[in-house]
Amino acid sequence: MTRTPHVALLAMLLAAPVASAQGDEVPFITTPDNITVAMLEIARVSKQDYVIDLGSGDGRIVITAAKRFGARGLGVELVADLVRQSRDNARKAGVGDRARFEEGDLFKTDLAKATVITMYLLPEVNLQLRPRLLCLKPGTRIVSHDWDMGEWMPEKVLTLPAPDKTIGLKKESKVYLWRVPPRAKGERCSGVPTNTPSR
Repeated sequence: MTRTPHVALLAMLLAAPVASAQGDEVPFITTPDNITVAMLEIARVSKQDYVIDLGSGDGRIVITAAKRFGARGLGVELVADLVRQSRDNARKAGVGDRARFEEGDLFKTDLAKATVITMYLLPEVNLQLRPRLLCLKPGTRIVSHDWDMGEWMPEKVLTLPAPDKTIGLKKESKVYLWRVPPRAKGERCSGVPTNTPSR
């Protein structure tokens, strides 16, 4: 069966090496601007928040969080050229003091400071990250573009038009929201999801 170019590209991306502790790259696909805003809105980002974007690409999520919502944040990106571009973009946007970018492995990044985690990664990477995310401070909001977390059920899912999306046949995106669930006093985190949405 002949594949259309978009289907072939999506298949190629899904077959590509995923991020790991060894530092394999996740392909950089730009998040459309309207989806960037929706990701931050679904998490109700405000000036009290510290946003960490895993695989931050050109920096647009952290920069938008700072410029439009008044938050502070950190973008973590493996590709040095993208980190330099992000820092330049933040400076041009006037938020260089609130939007930081670091070259690094997202699996080795300290996430404890985050009140919001955002990501647009491959599904396998989401599942590799899930145990770490579940062990963050209860109430931390996790937002993913397009990919879920397996049996960790989201609190909310939005399906939105994405006319600028560069992959896939449908010009739409899904945005998922989770909150790290509370733990009983003295309970240690197991990194195992519950079967019901966290509230």
